[in-house]
Amino acid sequence: MSAVRPQQKIAGQKEHAWDILYLPDGRHTITCSDDGSLRVWDLESRKQKGKNWEDKGSRTVWAIALSPGGKEVASGNDDGIVRLWDIEMGQVTARWTGHSLAVSSICWCPDGGRLVSGSNDGTARVWNVESGKTVLGPIQTGHEHVRTVHYSPDATMIATGGRDDDNEPSVKLWDIETGKLLKTLKANPLAGEVLCLAWSSDVNTLISGSLDMEGTGIRKFDTATGKQTAVLEGHKHLVKALSLSPNNRILASASSDKTTRLWNIENNQPIGPPLLHENAVRSAAFSPDGRLLATVCGDYHIYTWDVAAIVREAGLGKLLTASAPKVGGKLILEADATQRRNKKFTDAHRLPSGFFNDVHVTLYDTSSSSPSWPWQPYDTLLITHPPWSAFLALSPFSPHHAECC
Repeated sequence: MSAVRPQQKIAGQKEHAWDILYLPDGRHTITCSDDGSLRVWDLESRKQKGKNWEDKGSRTVWAIALSPGGKEVASGNDDGIVRLWDIEMGQVTARWTGHSLAVSSICWCPDGGRLVSGSNDGTARVWNVESGKTVLGPIQTGHEHVRTVHYSPDATMIATGGRDDDNEPSVKLWDIETGKLLKTLKANPLAGEVLCLAWSSDVNTLISGSLDMEGTGIRKFDTATGKQTAVLEGHKHLVKALSLSPNNRILASASSDKTTRLWNIENNQPIGPPLLHENAVRSAAFSPDGRLLATVCGDYHIYTWDVAAIVREAGLGKLLTASAPKVGGKLILEADATQRRNKKFTDAHRLPSGFFNDVHVTLYDTSSSSPSWPWQPYDTLLITHPPWSAFLALSPFSPHHAECC
């Protein structure tokens, strides 16, 4: 199996970068650095766009996260402050204080109204974005340091990861309303300190990356049962970052063994050869369409990789298409499509039974790089009976267009 070459290798990062994310346009990335700044990179010109984003007193920025609306970036800093940045202006719009040590991880609530932060002080806090106030916490997690935090896709739980005071690594699940500990997930056999998390959209699959030297640093858990379900073997050093593709079918893992790996989440097997770097890989992020991956490395470079080409070369092109979306482990078409949080629907809002019966739905692949029309049909479904006739919906990340006829 031949080595995969990066699509791009971008120089110009003068300080070590710790995290990277794509902006919604897919043509720009943002990195955060040892010098306390954020930088925007134009992937077409391979150059930094504009000046560094800086804030007085800011030290090392360990983590950044893009808001669901795509207009703000939150950063976790060595000074214990969570900062909000306006992307258009490149300036700080809010500073939230409360943590006594570095903020190592941050994650937005899916609705964009709240944000959770994890700190080396061993606590997690949930912030109201509009008021900047702590609305839950500080949660005394029992981790010596909170290395990673993550919202569940349905916004009912938060997960924290680290190493407990008894020196055992763990992932803990917390109720988002009360802050009550719901479950503690522990690897079997025990892996090293948990450093990163990724939560699949089916809610029940949580993936951890850890400080493990035995090649077993990635673990999958079932959050409903609290049990470990799989070990993804391959990395030879700590796994620093995990990233799920927008369709939740491919996992990227960044490691200090100087590689990034792609994984088929459906069978837990690697996709293609490792993506080789010159130094430890600190972070990885998928583009909004899931077809590219950006990584930052200890050699002061940004790399981009053609995920679509790698997946097709491995004969797994179907992993680039949208899978059937799930909620709570069920296909979304098997769920009650009328359920909405805090909102009641009357019979007047409901479509009559059989409204979509015998409707043909044609799926088109809109992810092709070719702008030519018409789109080529990907598949055709005949909706003939409930529950499939209840409603039709596609993920906003889906590379497909649906047409009823």
